[in-house]
Amino acid sequence: MGDCEPTAPELEGEEHLIAAAKYIVKALGSNKNLTDDARKALAELGTQLSTMTVLNENKGDGISEIKDRLNAVEEKIMNWEEDRSTIWDSGPEEVSEYLNAVGEAQKLTERLENLCLNKDDDEYKLLQRAHDVLQKAMERLEEEFRHMLMENKQHFEPEHMSFRYTEEDVVDGVSIISFGDESIEESLHRDSISRASEEYIIDLINPDVIPELRGIVNLMSNLNYEQECYQVYASVRRDALDECLIILEMEKLSIEDVLRMEWTNLNSKIKRWIRTMKIFVQVYLASEKRLSDQIFGELGSVNQVCFVEPSKAPMLQLLNFGEAMSIGPHQPEKLPRILDMYEVLANLLPDIDALFSDEAGSSVRIECHEVLRRLGNTVRATFLEFKNAIASNASTNPFAGGGIHHLTRYVMNYIKFLTDYSETLNLLLKDHDAEDPNSLLPDMSPTTEEENESRNSSGRISPMAHHFQSIASILQSSLDDKSKLYKEASLQHFFLMNNIHYMAQKVKDSELRHIFADEWIRKQNWKFQQHAMNYERASWSSILSLLKDDGIQNPGSNSISRALLKERVRSFYLAFEEIYKTQTAWVIPDIRLREDLRISTSLKVIQAYRTFVGRHAYHLSDKHIKYSADDLESYLLDFFEGSPKSLQNNSRR
Repeated sequence: MGDCEPTAPELEGEEHLIAAAKYIVKALGSNKNLTDDARKALAELGTQLSTMTVLNENKGDGISEIKDRLNAVEEKIMNWEEDRSTIWDSGPEEVSEYLNAVGEAQKLTERLENLCLNKDDDEYKLLQRAHDVLQKAMERLEEEFRHMLMENKQHFEPEHMSFRYTEEDVVDGVSIISFGDESIEESLHRDSISRASEEYIIDLINPDVIPELRGIVNLMSNLNYEQECYQVYASVRRDALDECLIILEMEKLSIEDVLRMEWTNLNSKIKRWIRTMKIFVQVYLASEKRLSDQIFGELGSVNQVCFVEPSKAPMLQLLNFGEAMSIGPHQPEKLPRILDMYEVLANLLPDIDALFSDEAGSSVRIECHEVLRRLGNTVRATFLEFKNAIASNASTNPFAGGGIHHLTRYVMNYIKFLTDYSETLNLLLKDHDAEDPNSLLPDMSPTTEEENESRNSSGRISPMAHHFQSIASILQSSLDDKSKLYKEASLQHFFLMNNIHYMAQKVKDSELRHIFADEWIRKQNWKFQQHAMNYERASWSSILSLLKDDGIQNPGSNSISRALLKERVRSFYLAFEEIYKTQTAWVIPDIRLREDLRISTSLKVIQAYRTFVGRHAYHLSDKHIKYSADDLESYLLDFFEGSPKSLQNNSRR
């Protein structure tokens, strides 16, 4: 054998010497007066003596015995190289024999490594053979590991997860997109899904093979082959994660693809993204993390890498879509969808931070926080663009019939819908106001002692209330400009009465009331009532003046001129017929407001007419009375229906 191998007598002498030295070390170690340094030195010496004992025991075994054992192990392992069937499909007995052979190869390799390291020695040649056998075994275990991962993959069935959508609401004839919060319902697949830590966990791999997969990992790790094992795992799981996104119908889109997309299609993609993010993070990634823990949990940092590396690409793909939405044009119709994206990502942030908690997942965490920040900036910018769009909404023609303008309906329904995002908007608009205090309008808060529901606990008006009141103010300024397009002063006030009343009612009858507060509603009620009175004054003052006695006396006396009286009555009828023809075409959509204005007008006009005709009945014959007071009162019921009529044709209907 090689020169380094000691003879039997030499071995016996060394064994006695090592045993004596170990005895001395043990005796010295029992001395309680030893210093820490002395104890440390004795401990190190004891370790070296134990190692020498093992080496001598190994060297005492015959090299022929090692060779025979290696031949047997090599035959067992190489037989499986020729047989390409799967070991783990061949039954537990074959698996046990193969693993025993690998374990034996490992022991033989370690023993040979402790023997002479001279490359000319027979031991070294055996060591090379043992390494080759072990390498073949590891390659085979890689294949078995891959096969078991793929063949035992559980089918992902998102149809067991029910998500609800509200496509759109139609309010007052205006389509306002609305999005109900999706929620994972209790009817999830209960046989394979369990709820834990606010996550739904599913079995991505058949649970029966988890112990076997973990056994392969531990064995390969003990032999310093964990890197190869991890690479196989990462490759298989990466494909599974990509397949999950395909099943969830989340296609890969570049930022350019998203920016070029038409809104209808993009709207659908956003809904799909929201649903996918929830399922992917809370269900699939949570389950992926558990699977990694089950298989690689004993390997510490390797476990986290085994989860992060396959998960990183699909997560960044999803976040890339969010980034694309954050840099697109700030169109107001997109704001609710952007808010949905912001809220779902904000809600998932704790889950994502927990899943990608260590250094390996830092890039995902950082990107997630960055996309959330950008979406928040987009919400603020889009909200402010909405205000600018209202201010810049110009009209060249008056709105037909003086009714409720499309802009009024759109804006009020829009902000009404945004109340569902109160918490998020208060947060984001507060940040914006803090960054740019010059953007704030003068304080519009109530001054009464009544509790202001739009204020927070510190007594300050909430950011959203401040901006909503700002929007209402901008809208009213725009309506003032639009009212000036009417030539008739009466129609200007009529138009403003309709629109301000609509704004007040929309606030009063919805969650907006808690944002604007009752004082704001009272102010708007006062405004539209003032416009109603101004309408009546502008419409009826000149007509009612015809029902006064001024100017119908004979010259130089107080007696009534029959001719002037008849002309006055005829002028009244002509004026009434003209206003009838005009204002039956005007419209008040709100039934109660329409009735109130009719009653108010009737009380003034009919009473004045009945009094005037009664006072001068002596001078007026039946042929001069074209309409009775009851006729006029009935005709007033035709006003504000939006359908022009004419009394001159003797047809009211």
